[in-house]
Amino acid sequence: LRTWSPARPCRVSGSHRACLIARFNFIYAKERLEAETILRPFVCDMEVVQRIIYIAALESFCAAKMAFWKIKISVKDNLCLNHLGPKSLEVAVLDYIACHKDLYDVCCSVHEVICSMNLNPKLPCPADVDFIVISTLIRELCSLAFAMQTLSPPLDVAFGVDGELFNSTMYYRSFDSDFTAPFVAYHVWPALMENDAVIVKGEAVTKT
Repeated sequence: LRTWSPARPCRVSGSHRACLIARFNFIYAKERLEAETILRPFVCDMEVVQRIIYIAALESFCAAKMAFWKIKISVKDNLCLNHLGPKSLEVAVLDYIACHKDLYDVCCSVHEVICSMNLNPKLPCPADVDFIVISTLIRELCSLAFAMQTLSPPLDVAFGVDGELFNSTMYYRSFDSDFTAPFVAYHVWPALMENDAVIVKGEAVTKT
């Protein structure tokens, strides 16, 4: 670990948090659709394409959070030797990680996500499709998810379950939904959460 020096307070900045939320929205509006376009030549069923991307988003957040946890332990072990304040050690660790983004090997997380998806027997996808084709989307999601862990409190995505009761405070209905159906058929995009509060709604499809 490099020599410790005071970090800029970017982690606690409201504008930094706002930028991360805006980036989440941008990925949903642009990179998600680009990934759909990339997958369509391999998968003709649009529902399957959307399920793949949703799982990619969840897996990316899981991989990034695990990587963050490991880095946080390492940084904390090093900083505690010389930490004198004025911030708490916990805040100092988060600030340090936020300002030294190269601590995170995002390529490793991308590889983990792709391997997990390729080996997932429940993933409804032809066996000859390698999910490396959407590695750009996965990389963006991993980088964003990692950065969101440096916030206090951190931001995370909600894990939806097929068949759950549709929650209008957490999800928008997709345009092709049955708007009278009370249950979620499948999820298109996860909701962004801060503790138990919905920061950005996700998207889900409801069908009878």
